[in-house]
Amino acid sequence: MPAPDVTLVAPLSGPLVPIEEAPDPVFAQRLLGDGIAIEPVSDTLVAPCDGTVIQLHRSGHALTIAAASGAEVLLHIGIDTVSLGGRGFRPHVAQGARVRAGDRLVSFDADRVARAAPSLQTMVVIANGDRHTIEWRGSGMVEAGKSRILVVRAIGDEVAEAVGEGEVERSAVVGHGGGLHARPAALIREAARPFAARVTIERGGRSVDARSVVKLMALGASKGETVVVRAAGGDAAAAVASVVAAIEKVTAEEAAPVEAAPVLASGGRLGGVSAAPGLAIGRVVRLDHDEIEVAERGAGAEVERARLAEAIGAVQGEIAEAVRSARARGAKKELGIFEAHAALLDDPETSAGVEAGIAEGESAGHSFRRVVQGQCADLKATGNRLLAERAADLRDLERRVLRAMVGAEPPSPELFEASILVAEDVGPSDLTRLPRDRLAGLCTARGGATSHVAILARSLGIPALVAMGARIAGLEHGSEVVLDADAGEIDPAPSPARLAEAAREIAARAEKRAARAAAAATPAETLDGHRIEVAANIATEADAREAVKHGADGVGLLRTELLFLERDTLPDVGEQQAAYQAVVDALGGRTAIIRTLDVGNDKELRCLPLEPEANPALGLRGIRTGFARPEVLDAQLRALAAVRPASACRIMIPMVAELGELRRVRARLEELANGERPELGVMIEVPSAAVLADQLAREADFLSIGTNDLTQYVLAMDRTHPVLAPQLDGMHPAVLRLVRDTVAGAARHDTWVGVCGALAGDLDAVPVLIGLGVRELSVSPRSVPDIKARVRGLEMASCRREALALCDLESAAAARARAREVWPQT
Repeated sequence: MPAPDVTLVAPLSGPLVPIEEAPDPVFAQRLLGDGIAIEPVSDTLVAPCDGTVIQLHRSGHALTIAAASGAEVLLHIGIDTVSLGGRGFRPHVAQGARVRAGDRLVSFDADRVARAAPSLQTMVVIANGDRHTIEWRGSGMVEAGKSRILVVRAIGDEVAEAVGEGEVERSAVVGHGGGLHARPAALIREAARPFAARVTIERGGRSVDARSVVKLMALGASKGETVVVRAAGGDAAAAVASVVAAIEKVTAEEAAPVEAAPVLASGGRLGGVSAAPGLAIGRVVRLDHDEIEVAERGAGAEVERARLAEAIGAVQGEIAEAVRSARARGAKKELGIFEAHAALLDDPETSAGVEAGIAEGESAGHSFRRVVQGQCADLKATGNRLLAERAADLRDLERRVLRAMVGAEPPSPELFEASILVAEDVGPSDLTRLPRDRLAGLCTARGGATSHVAILARSLGIPALVAMGARIAGLEHGSEVVLDADAGEIDPAPSPARLAEAAREIAARAEKRAARAAAAATPAETLDGHRIEVAANIATEADAREAVKHGADGVGLLRTELLFLERDTLPDVGEQQAAYQAVVDALGGRTAIIRTLDVGNDKELRCLPLEPEANPALGLRGIRTGFARPEVLDAQLRALAAVRPASACRIMIPMVAELGELRRVRARLEELANGERPELGVMIEVPSAAVLADQLAREADFLSIGTNDLTQYVLAMDRTHPVLAPQLDGMHPAVLRLVRDTVAGAARHDTWVGVCGALAGDLDAVPVLIGLGVRELSVSPRSVPDIKARVRGLEMASCRREALALCDLESAAAARARAREVWPQT
């Protein structure tokens, strides 16, 4: 029989807080398990259920109770309170004690602890969450010992009973280019995660847990291979279907140069594998990773677990910041790489292996290193080059976690004005933290052309050679070299003639780039004289300067969320106005469309806590959040209305569903504006707004289509869903029809329409959008020259005729295929 559910009562009085809002990434990212947090207004921790105290930290700030169901309930008072060494805490129970719900566990001096710790927020976490699920969470204010806060259900017995009887099995063909490497493995892990059933994947007689990214990679499954997916449990069929879809998702690994073995090139030049094209002259800068010393034996299991959790939490925080930054900049390759790193660090097989070592007396650092090095060996043993290259990501994570554990800083070499970075091995975090403007090239002894560092180098435009072998040791720090990644070689001692020749070639290439940049700065007109504005999507003043540099006609979308990220208090009117004014000033007379805050439970902010929602995508988002928190909207409108000249600033409202919302914002803007007010437009991303575009255009100054959310809502597919997201294509005829109808509705009132979603930067979609009547395309700054060049090669009459015909096709695939046939990319 399955164990009974256990209902937890509040261990303290105070308001409940979602665990993901905890001010500590270890808890917020559920590294210790799922649960809930309390902002305490009482000072005595009581038992949330009947059970046995199986762990009591020596400092008294944390303990774990095992309930009759087997659920292990971790109670942790405050953040970083272990550093108090027990000061301010008074335990009333001992380890091994039996307790009943409501019994006193620990008293604490709330004032003293609050002054010494970052937060007094107390965590209630189910530590063995792999065997339990949380079926219900409370909300609002709770009273210690009385209010129900969680219902926890055991799942282990249900799964065990289902094996043999309820087991579901299906075969799947790997669709991912490059096979099951890190990013596809992370996708599969996310597909398996929501289900209680235990899912395994088998290849060649070897079976691994579908939730383990490392083990999935170590399977070595290549594109086109068949694997077997098995699951057991009540939701086994759904779990298998989800995982099979993730395995069979068709993707293409980024094309990379054909690899060759490193050789000693002619004339004393060193050969390698070209990972990113280009030619560079620079001085060698050695990046050497010193071995991080860690003790072999630990100082006790609890101490070592705490050290590991703290170090992993710190690295998870760094990765989360890198993900946010990449997302804000639209750096898709960086985003995918660091999301894969987050998955690797959250791997259950890694955790289990490290925990086993700690339990046997190893230090956390020694155990973590041993497990990661074993995983690297497993990946190399697959014989799959792509998977072997992913070992560099594991080594990068190993260094980062161990540095965090011992308090060491990453190597920070002093760079020359033009530096050729030379290293045995470089991790993605090494490359992204160094200043791009001083990196002329990259050479590594290990790695390959499909490694994540190679992908990053290509996206950043850094010439790179990899897999150069031991000869790389001969490159002396500070020496001037010529790196010719196109030819796959580096000249360690170039003659004056070779330097002059390389300098001339670099200058010629720069001249070509300059000519293209000059063309980008001129208007984009079709062959028959129709002008299309090409603007940039940005988030900062620096982005604005980058947009101007790449020839943008203006800013089609300034995301204001960056001002609100990673802070505990909201930015005031003055701070916001200064930031918006700086962007407008940087544009040198060009216009900026600035979107009001677009957040909700889908994009959480510490400084703007919101009640949890069952379906955030359909809840408080965009302007709805502004209406729910009018003081936030008012501050932003005041700041935007103060930007000068007012004609250079256009305000755009996100998630508008009907005309009344536009009128409400316009009325408030007119009350707050002191003198001339900026233009006010609407973002079309809700289907109702597209259908009612004629009504909105009657009173809006402009409309801008956000194709990302519009596609999500039209196709009823969550764009963050690991399986469904790849199927979202804005070229779907249903989306194209709404673009067509939006433009037609706006035309009745002579209101212009732009597109600021991802479709605007899609070279296949550009002729379709302008053929449907879109007058402005807003893309990433670096894409501006390419989009302008695309526009200049099109003929408007053809675009109109063919784009309308695409609206009558049956699928996104058909529409995209036809677009490529009519407007092939050169």
